[in-house]
Amino acid sequence: MRLFHTPTVASAIFDEPNLVSAAGLVPVMALARRARLGELAQARLSVPSDKGANAGAKICSLVAGMAAGADSIEDMGVLRHGAMGKVIGGGHAPSTLGSFLRAFTFGHVRQLDAVASRFLRSLAAQTALLGAHQDRHLVMVDIDDTVVEVHGYKKQGAGFGYSGVRGLNALLATVSTATIAPVVVAQRLRKGSCGSPRGAARLVSEALAALGRTHLVGRGVLVRADSAFYSHAVVGAALKAGAQVSITVRMDPAVKRAIAAIDDEQWTTIKYPQAIFDQTTGEWVSKAQVAQIPFTAFTSKKTAEQVRGRLVVRRIPDANIRAGHGQPTLFETWRFHAFFTTTILDTVTADQTHRAHAVIENVHADLKASALAHLPSGVFNANAAWLVCAVMAFNLTRAAATITGPSLARATTATIRRKIITVPARIATSARRLHLHLPAGWPWAGAWIKLFDHACGPPPPATT
Repeated sequence: MRLFHTPTVASAIFDEPNLVSAAGLVPVMALARRARLGELAQARLSVPSDKGANAGAKICSLVAGMAAGADSIEDMGVLRHGAMGKVIGGGHAPSTLGSFLRAFTFGHVRQLDAVASRFLRSLAAQTALLGAHQDRHLVMVDIDDTVVEVHGYKKQGAGFGYSGVRGLNALLATVSTATIAPVVVAQRLRKGSCGSPRGAARLVSEALAALGRTHLVGRGVLVRADSAFYSHAVVGAALKAGAQVSITVRMDPAVKRAIAAIDDEQWTTIKYPQAIFDQTTGEWVSKAQVAQIPFTAFTSKKTAEQVRGRLVVRRIPDANIRAGHGQPTLFETWRFHAFFTTTILDTVTADQTHRAHAVIENVHADLKASALAHLPSGVFNANAAWLVCAVMAFNLTRAAATITGPSLARATTATIRRKIITVPARIATSARRLHLHLPAGWPWAGAWIKLFDHACGPPPPATT
């Protein structure tokens, strides 16, 4: 039995000059142009010699290639095919972009960081990337690092870190609320063998300063992190900027003493995996419980530098894998997970809010499934610039998705790319104007048209 009753394809020739494979780059890069990406890069980057010429156009090419799925310098050739040069102006050759990135110094990477921060702010003004102005939800700033695996012995800065994988360490700060998906607000590439908290305090300060220049200013901000970032420097940086903290603590003697001082009556059962809600009592039947106790962090510091807050503790019974084989548990033993917080949220809400810090892992996975699948250069600063461009492409893709409606607003980059960016199209010319002809019956045509009308239509009327 044949699956497809259609004629067999007899030949295939790459000879059509009027086709593009990623028509979604037209509205996406139009949005980037409205957010002044090229202007910002051209004005702020001072990469010397001919390598730094037309810096704005080269940064736009890198971001466009990453939005289309490029994860290496060679993949930037995706911008140089068919009619792509007619619809988005064409991209620089991969070799040119590689030479451009290798000319970066640390100072130029910091200049590109400034471009990324201003680009994010401009995107937020053009779209609902950071939510609506009238929203008053608590703003979450999550800090975490991830190791990007690299291969070969010519990668500058590569080393073995906490994960046991040879790579480079990327430190990210994301911002999210109850209504918006995480976007990256600050980033830093570090050598692979460095500890997680290295430079984290400065990144927290930069992330909170960037938020202060958006419409999120004046709202409550909560900085969340895991135990690797539990330090006076990180907590102090957050509190100095007016934010609250919720950071997992290490089980040192002071924390253990505080947990031991919690009375049995203070533990509250919470909703947890496999929990059951009892309709009669209105309570959860679960094995997980939470409690809190006042706690002063960093007591080894001067009194003025100590931070007062509370310790919120979640306890889970240790599993006895032999309980069903004639060896029942004599008495319950617990595993404790504690975090230090300065918020005024109730115990259960504080625990739920802190556990949501895991959302930053989705950002790590998203970047590694996209432009951060590789750090393509042997030069450390080139890879650091590549990381910043990857973050800008991530934020740009997320901003484009927010325009199309709620169904894609929280989707992964791969899903957004598949539905509204890598859409094939044929161009036609009429009255000296270009027209795109896209596939009939495309399931996400409505979302694509909505993005196109927003990015390529007339600019919105100015308001006073």
